[in-house]
Amino acid sequence: MTETLTLGWIGLGKMGLPISTRLAAAGYDIAGTDRDQERISEAAAGGVKPAATLADAATRDIVFTSLPDDKALRAVALDGLLFQNMRKGTILVETSTVSPGISAEVAQAAGARGIAYLRAPVSGNAAIAHTGNLTCFVSGPKAAFDTFLPVAQAFTRAQKYLGTAEEARYAKLAVNLMIAVSAAMMGESIVLARKGNLAWQDILDVLTNSAVGSPMVHYKAKSLETRDFNSTFSCRQMAKDLDLIVGAGHAADMAMPLATLTREVYGALIGRGEGEADFISTVRLAEWLAGLGEPDLGQNEGRLA
Repeated sequence: MTETLTLGWIGLGKMGLPISTRLAAAGYDIAGTDRDQERISEAAAGGVKPAATLADAATRDIVFTSLPDDKALRAVALDGLLFQNMRKGTILVETSTVSPGISAEVAQAAGARGIAYLRAPVSGNAAIAHTGNLTCFVSGPKAAFDTFLPVAQAFTRAQKYLGTAEEARYAKLAVNLMIAVSAAMMGESIVLARKGNLAWQDILDVLTNSAVGSPMVHYKAKSLETRDFNSTFSCRQMAKDLDLIVGAGHAADMAMPLATLTREVYGALIGRGEGEADFISTVRLAEWLAGLGEPDLGQNEGRLA
């Protein structure tokens, strides 16, 4: 029974907390740790066993890390004691969005200690993590993926195995590049329509009911109906991911003109004090550049049925 697997979770942040508690609710024996004691307490309230130290979480059959960036992953996996406390033959599942370069270093260190390393970045956001509607891209040893799959199915709706090395890292960066560029494009499109005197709701209706009405456009249009810029994924987080994207492209001898320009858009948002606002705040930047203030949300004439 896969439920007999013991799980350890390192990093109970925006994504780690809801995913770990979902796994606990699914019946898994899971122990979690974080530098923030309050997060450990929140996880415990959701059924996750408190792990006093990283070592306590690392002695499990499958150990997850959910960390903010390359620096944090390096501190835990390469400069810290993670691998010294993991048993030979166990599995490390790294769920963060990090660079292929640091991921390859972790793979080498894990392999040297007989630990199977899965790159399993999740796609989605903290607002839906507790629902099980995330997706994940996975690369690493196929046998480890087969062991991990039932666990993945407990917190994701789709899982895609992509290869034995850093394929999952590139997949996640490719997806996030599409999201970032789409958000920047959506901001300018909405402002162009406002300049043409379209009512706010009419603009959103046109976008969602046209050929460009992707799932992301529908999702963000819903938030924009009420101008809700509370973060599901922040401008600062998007800027971090774009740095990874541009870096990966340059390392592969690839020009990254759209990614580089979009990174500047998010740099401008951070400079304007909107680093913690939702990444769709590209709309507000485009409005500011166009000299527009807040729209009248009550103008709904001609709304599509």
